[in-house]
Amino acid sequence: MPSLQQKVQSVLDELVETGAETGLQVAVHHRGALIVDAVAGLADSRTGRRLTPETPVFGFSTGKAMTSLIAHLLVRTGTVGYDTPVADLWPEFGTHGKASATLRHVLTHSAGVPAMPRAIGPADLPDWSRVCTALAGAEPRWRPGTETGYHSFTFGFLVGEIARRATGEPMRRLLQEWITEPLGIDGDLYFGVPRPDLARLAHLEDAAPLPAPEEDAVLAPWEMRPTAAMGNSHEILQADIPSVGTFTARGIAAMNAALLDGRLLDPQQLEELTAVAFEGTDQVFGNPARLALGYPLGRLGAPPDEAPTTFGWVGGGGSYVYADTATGTSFAMTKTRLTPHFDTAQRLADLTANELATG
Repeated sequence: MPSLQQKVQSVLDELVETGAETGLQVAVHHRGALIVDAVAGLADSRTGRRLTPETPVFGFSTGKAMTSLIAHLLVRTGTVGYDTPVADLWPEFGTHGKASATLRHVLTHSAGVPAMPRAIGPADLPDWSRVCTALAGAEPRWRPGTETGYHSFTFGFLVGEIARRATGEPMRRLLQEWITEPLGIDGDLYFGVPRPDLARLAHLEDAAPLPAPEEDAVLAPWEMRPTAAMGNSHEILQADIPSVGTFTARGIAAMNAALLDGRLLDPQQLEELTAVAFEGTDQVFGNPARLALGYPLGRLGAPPDEAPTTFGWVGGGGSYVYADTATGTSFAMTKTRLTPHFDTAQRLADLTANELATG
């Protein structure tokens, strides 16, 4: 019988051969073992450079998995608690009724500042102090903790400024000190890619134009619509923007595997962070939302009645990572062609989950 590695590789090859995808990486850890490390296609269709398991890919919001883990590691140190008010560390943030906002509210996207202030555009994202000053002065759309709504780009700056105030370190450094160095995966996960490493990265491409967002949308168009231009921008790639991230499937799957097996957090904290922390209607997109601390709960495309043991992040353009406490599975998929759907991610996640359930 073909192994899961062989089955995943076959799907990747088919997707590239049919032109549905350009380049794909998939990595799966199961109960301490790397059981899938598959790759197909091109890292750069302009030059013909092949994608390899070592090629980092800009994965948009899938990088929030790294941000949320840093928040939990910050709590593990005892410097901050989930219910610590943000303004205790960042007094300027407590204006306009935001004084009650806590780290828990930030992690459940209920802090009330889902959209960047209109004065902030994509070109401002590398300017950490400018963005954080604007967020501190923003008026919340709801009283913190009462509603949830996807904090697309604000999330990473909120977590990152809390971490910076608590430790004196930027997120890129905490990612290295707390995750990539201890796990031996330097060069696999980045907030801010060093200039010498830019040449290693995959080059993204747009599959098709996305539909225009509604005119009264909460988020600005650039906050809602992933583009290859943003993901290929050297200014964006080199900046510390922990709402998004650059990584290999192998590296981010290894990170979540270490989260599951106790190398990064103790079992009690893992149980706390994966419990249902907020349920409601997302005030940005209108969909039902069930959130753990820092992650949407439930596997992509899973039946609504499936037990919420799975947590992870999708990224604009179709990338996906998840971890499942029930099965000890850590799954990651990166892709170079940005699609307006998650069909590829769901197909591969379903294949993985079904094989491990029957195997």
